[in-house]
Amino acid sequence: MELWAQITVGAVALVLALVLPLFVRPLLARAGVLDVPNERSSHTVPTIRGMGITTAVALPAAVLVAVFLPQGKTGLQGSLTLVVILVVVLGAAAIGWIEDIRGLSVKIRAGLQLLLGGAATAVVAILDPGQQQLWLIPAGALAVAAYVNVTNFMDGINGISGTHGLLVGGFYAYAGFMTSHDWLVYAGIAISLAFAGFLPWNLSRNRVFLGDVGSYLLGAAIAITAMCAFLAGVPVEYIFSPVLIYLIDTFVTFLRRLLAGERWYVAHRQHVYQRLVIVGLSHIQATLVVAAATILVSFLGIAAAQGHEVVQILATAAGFAVVLAYLRTPTLFQRFLRKIKERSSADGTPTSTGQD
Repeated sequence: MELWAQITVGAVALVLALVLPLFVRPLLARAGVLDVPNERSSHTVPTIRGMGITTAVALPAAVLVAVFLPQGKTGLQGSLTLVVILVVVLGAAAIGWIEDIRGLSVKIRAGLQLLLGGAATAVVAILDPGQQQLWLIPAGALAVAAYVNVTNFMDGINGISGTHGLLVGGFYAYAGFMTSHDWLVYAGIAISLAFAGFLPWNLSRNRVFLGDVGSYLLGAAIAITAMCAFLAGVPVEYIFSPVLIYLIDTFVTFLRRLLAGERWYVAHRQHVYQRLVIVGLSHIQATLVVAAATILVSFLGIAAAQGHEVVQILATAAGFAVVLAYLRTPTLFQRFLRKIKERSSADGTPTSTGQD
């Protein structure tokens, strides 16, 4: 694969993601597109949201450029796969933008997400008729809709979504390189650097949020890329491991609330990452915990994909241990911070909560 092609895709995604907010932020401020804190929020003051519209330009622009770049052994099929990814991310971003500006009912929103995922999976399956994978269309519809909502639920603290896009995109690009799928390298680079470009704006003093347009874009980009990679025969360890922490956090939180008899669709602050902030970590610290767990599980997934049977078993067991440890991190950090506070109180040293 040509290095210049990878650099071109990355440059388009990163430059647009960094520069466009300069022009869009004042427009959103004047339009009053604000995120008002609620029961689910980990921030305390109204903040400009919808800045994901800039990422929704940067990422598709990079993918569009990639369509016309060399595709290696996948040839025309690689280009067509990128077109499918392009259409899905634009569609998801449009749904999210409408949700940010006007709002959509749950039924309409879910229906549009399912339709988008199902149609995209059908097109990809038809592109490779020898595989006879049309039975995966319902699975693809559910996967896209589900992960769009996962990333929306997990988009609750500064830095977490941008970091997730950066990491997952990077690991998917590596998977594409290892399996000789140039289109996957391009898609991964576009996702990674488009969301990397959002991070400085999200973490600056005058913070802005992705909004639904950005979180829907992130979920759809990852989900459809993963689905296309799966249909192309990329090992599932490469695909699944980078998103495992997000999936587990969402699933366990949903199950816990369901068993407690709570209304699962009501705003809350019970995700692991939210509880980390509640016990005293800053947004960046909590994001780093999620990122560290994601990196560990992803590397273990790579080991499982590339290793022999014994390595696969050991890597899988280690990944399971990382997931369990991640779920326990709020309790572990609470105990740790309590001990620090007790020692500081005994010494007469003031302590900081670490909150943003």
